[in-house]
This record gives sequence, structure tokens and C-alpha cells, in this order.
Amino acid sequence: MDTSTIDSMIAELCTDDNAEPELHDLLAVVAEREGKEAAPADLARGARFVLSYIEYVPYMMKVASTAAASVGLDSQMKQILQMVESYWLEGNDVIPDELGIIGLLDDAYCSLTSMQAVSDHYQLQTGKHLFPNDLGAANRAMRKIIGEPYGSELDRIVIRTMRQTGLIDAVKSMASEEKKLHFATNSTIWGHGPAGELDITDLGNLGLLSN
Repeated sequence: MDTSTIDSMIAELCTDDNAEPELHDLLAVVAEREGKEAAPADLARGARFVLSYIEYVPYMMKVASTAAASVGLDSQMKQILQMVESYWLEGNDVIPDELGIIGLLDDAYCSLTSMQAVSDHYQLQTGKHLFPNDLGAANRAMRKIIGEPYGSELDRIVIRTMRQTGLIDAVKSMASEEKKLHFATNSTIWGHGPAGELDITDLGNLGLLSN
């Protein structure tokens, strides 16, 4: 899985001197919108979360590609990851890339929610997690940062992609007893709960934790 183009975009913008100040300004607005009064330390922790979230994308693309190939979903996942890459390359997307680090929020959210959706559908049908990472809470926090109407527009893109790739139907076909027995012997797919997730425990003062 070649993520070099996305890696370069992330490296350039996440290390920009303006990245953290811009995120602090955005998060202050988000906190106010959520009825919170954020201190400078809260804004700093929030900025670190956002940067970690964005930087997580290439890693998860590789994990998702490997895991999907292990269970016969490589064709569908390849299409999803191609959509993810094309979205990163599209400059005039939901949040324009010309906005610097802010312009990567939608790219990262669309990427990680797409991959989490695949894992969620897989777990629903087979009882096993597709990869050892749970991005659900982090995705919900990022959606609050992005806000409306952008969050709903990005969710529609993800849902449309799932349908167009045939991912949902492909995963449903894995619910047969025969295939479940086959998957049970595959040690590369997690049969228990995810082992890791992005840390959001310090984001309460920004109003980013789900009620």
C-alpha cells in the first residue's frame, strides 16, 4: 500500500509553524460552540489530538489493506482506499486544502471513518474485528470539530462509497457458518475487542466527548 503522497502532504502541513496556532483558534471556537471555556492547556491537548488523528491515516490505510486481503475483501478495500487517496488529492473538497492544516481535517475524517465502517460491518456479520484499532470515539470527536454541515456531507460520501464498492453486500456474504469457521482459524484477524485507540480522554474541556 503506497501512501507516500499522503505522507508528504501530512509531513508538510503538520510541521508548519502555523499549524498549531490555527488549530488552537479553531478549537477555541469549537469549545465555545459546545458551551465550554477552554484553557490554553486544553487547546494544546486538542491540537495534539488533531495532529495525531491526521498522522494516523497512512498507518491505518496499510493496516486496513493487509487485514482486508486476509479475509477476501481486498478488491472492495482497494476501491475504498483509492477513494480515500483521490479525496486527499482533490484540492477543492468539502474543506478546501488551501486552508492549510484545517484543510486536512475532512481528508482525515473521510479516510478513518471509511475504514472504521468496514471494520464495523465486518464485526457485525462475523463477530470478529477486522483490525486491532477502534477509531469510533476519535471519529466522533473529529466530527464535532468539523461541525455541520460538513460532517453530514462527509458521512454521505462514506456511505455512498460503501454502496458503490459493494462492500456491504460482500461482508454480508461472510456470515455463513462455513466462512465463520474459516475465519476462526485465521490468526491475523482479531477475535476479541480492539487493542488500541487514539486517546481522547483529555478533550472534555473542549466539549468533544460524547454525552
